[in-house]
Amino acid sequence: MRLDDLAGLPPLVLPLLLAPPTRRLTRSARPQAAARTLAVAAAIAAAAGAGALALIVLTLFDDLPAMERREGQALSAGIVLPEPVPDLVAGAAFLLAGWLGWRVVRQTRQRRGAVRDLRAAGLPHNGMLVADWDRPHAVAVPGEGRGARRRAGHVLVTSGLLRLLDPDERAAVLAHERAHLRLRHHRLIAVAVLAAAVHPLLRPVADGVALLVERASDEDAAATVGDRRLVARTVAKVALASQPARAAGIGAAGIGEMGIGGSNLMCRIEALTRPPVSVGRVWSALTSAVVVAAFAAMGGAVGEFIGLVRAWWPAA
Repeated sequence: MRLDDLAGLPPLVLPLLLAPPTRRLTRSARPQAAARTLAVAAAIAAAAGAGALALIVLTLFDDLPAMERREGQALSAGIVLPEPVPDLVAGAAFLLAGWLGWRVVRQTRQRRGAVRDLRAAGLPHNGMLVADWDRPHAVAVPGEGRGARRRAGHVLVTSGLLRLLDPDERAAVLAHERAHLRLRHHRLIAVAVLAAAVHPLLRPVADGVALLVERASDEDAAATVGDRRLVARTVAKVALASQPARAAGIGAAGIGEMGIGGSNLMCRIEALTRPPVSVGRVWSALTSAVVVAAFAAMGGAVGEFIGLVRAWWPAA
């Protein structure tokens, strides 16, 4: 793996190619399927990028005392060993890897802390908890535990939201939030957000997943209440009224994105009030092609690294 062949570069930059299909897929008539596709693509692309970065860092092995002795022995025998990535580049990759690791830890702690705080707000009744807060907001709180100890997820709404909405609009909100829980959107959000923490170029994909899970819950709510325009009106009403709530931190770590007023208001209203857009399979296929290319490039980088190690190891 030498700097001149750039073997480790493609897995690091290929996520840029996911931006165009992400923009298209956010308009899909099947938002749930599109959200899953993008979340999986983000996870795989992040893994490939992290692997390529790790290989660049591992080229620092040539600076180990044992490797320096072996290089000297090879030179004495007239053997010129292939040069790994320059130390300056590998050192920068090491620092970058440390920063990305810190981002992952911070993001994980923020998400867990946000969910923990929401669960600590009180015990739900019939799957809903009303918090005595004037700012209108609603959020799906994921469940926890497994088996007999599992605690089901619930919907948290504020008293300000209940005062803001009429009975039909309240039904639309509850249908929307329950769809988040039933479809396990918190998992898709977690995967996409952590992938973006590992690989910052995947931020647009994570944003696309956030929009798609909202659209999927909008569609589910519209089917439940039987009135798409009611859901559109409710989405707009809650979003406009809950801006201060999100600014105050309700949306920490992406939890608040799983709320009736979260993520790209105009796109959601347009999807609810206009005929669904048919997005061809070509965009899903392109997303898959980018992922396959990232893995193929990662395989090439691994091959280069193995060849480099084999060239150095027999030099003793």
